[in-house]
Amino acid sequence: MAVSNWTVLCDFDGTISVEDVIDSLLVRFGEPGWETLERDWRAGRIGSRECMQGQTRLLQMSRDQLDAHLAELWIDPAFPAFHAALRAQGIPIRVVSDGLDYAIHNILARFGMDDLDVVANALQPTADPKHWWLESPFSAEGCASGTCKCAVARMAREQGRKTLLIGDGVSDFCVADRADFVFAKHRLIEHCRAAGIPYVPITGFAEALEWLPRLLRGDLESITEYLEISHVG
Repeated sequence: MAVSNWTVLCDFDGTISVEDVIDSLLVRFGEPGWETLERDWRAGRIGSRECMQGQTRLLQMSRDQLDAHLAELWIDPAFPAFHAALRAQGIPIRVVSDGLDYAIHNILARFGMDDLDVVANALQPTADPKHWWLESPFSAEGCASGTCKCAVARMAREQGRKTLLIGDGVSDFCVADRADFVFAKHRLIEHCRAAGIPYVPITGFAEALEWLPRLLRGDLESITEYLEISHVG
């Protein structure tokens, strides 16, 4: 097996998963008030940890209802092949998410990938079987996110490893500046372009799989090629 000094840090909601899990839960099981928290977060008035903790308290669902809902959610069909390609190259991958660990493990298990390392908020039951609370074991001082992705990236760097970030949205903006390279979807594309962060735009893991060999050869790391690739189209 080949050995690489890269580590992949991969977002889950909207990146590995087809849709945002917490948003789908709130639409289906959220009590009034979660939309206000969402607006406050998007406006920058509160951090994602405060937003998620408040929204989790507004979820009204039993574990059976939660599991049934998660059984309806899907991942990018090319992600298992991408994961297999990383494994063949000896490249570790960590799912680093500001979402819910229970949901991530539950969904990945359906696709035979429950062994993946997951760094995320911990969804915890309460005495009321239809209510929940959120714990953030990977938060960090001075960071308003539930999961401090920058701290995870810093750990990889301290181990002498390069980091490839794969993400799609606001929770990935800060860590994108600390990664060695980015495969970007959706809003993260515009952020990387505006900030001059080396990246390639992808729509899913089929494209990530195509770019991976070039990244490992070092073909994507020059600023010249970054500018050429990122402004195509």
